[in-house]
Amino acid sequence: MIQVTVLKNYNGQFTGFSCCGHSGYANIGKDIVCAGVSALVINTINSISAYTNEKISVESDEDTGMILLRFLHPAGHDAELLVKSLILGLQGIQQSYGADYIDLDFKEVLEDV
Repeated sequence: MIQVTVLKNYNGQFTGFSCCGHSGYANIGKDIVCAGVSALVINTINSISAYTNEKISVESDEDTGMILLRFLHPAGHDAELLVKSLILGLQGIQQSYGADYIDLDFKEVLEDV
């Protein structure tokens, strides 16, 4: 199962997101759920880098499928819109293919970035 966690601070501002795991929907190379989630996540990170002035840190591990984006300051308007678009896309995949393959969670983080 793919686990996506969207991180927010106590004010409800986005502070990052993480994605890890593999969906198990189909064999590697034919897994459209993994491909869809990967495309959304990577495109969101690339869009934040290309179209906003946000300072971010990104970590990834290809073996586990883990990717973690952290905003060095709470996300501004444009980055917030891009994260909301990511969430919308992930919810669409979850509705189409089921919660057995993707879990979308929201977590409040105590530290303020």
